[in-house]
Amino acid sequence: MKKHLVFFLLLGIVAGSLWAQDNNSKRERKKNLTVKEWNIKAGSTTPYLDNMVTYDEHGRKTEEIEYASYGQKYRTVYEYEGTSTKYSRQIEYNDKNHVTRIKKFEYNDDGTKKAQYNYKPNGKLESTKTFEYLYK
Repeated sequence: MKKHLVFFLLLGIVAGSLWAQDNNSKRERKKNLTVKEWNIKAGSTTPYLDNMVTYDEHGRKTEEIEYASYGQKYRTVYEYEGTSTKYSRQIEYNDKNHVTRIKKFEYNDDGTKKAQYNYKPNGKLESTKTFEYLYK
């Protein structure tokens, strides 16, 4: 019985280590990266920009822009505190590049979202969302 316990404990440590390495290597590959997605409508040969995601020097998503054939549909900017990998604030813009909503986030000690606060462009709190995690 003890052999099995030790085996599963070691297996868990190795799996956790591999997951952390994989997660870090994904972030490494995204440092200072911009990813552009292009669309081509059927019957056309002219591509148009569909989506663009930008990452910072830490491999964290800092901006995402969704486009339509006429231009920007919306844009989202992500802000972080220090070197955290969890964004603390998300600012949403419309097609005219005006702020439509500001979201602020709180996290639990294990990294899961605890709360989300939605603000209007004028800074007035519009709604609050809390997160509950139920494990079976």
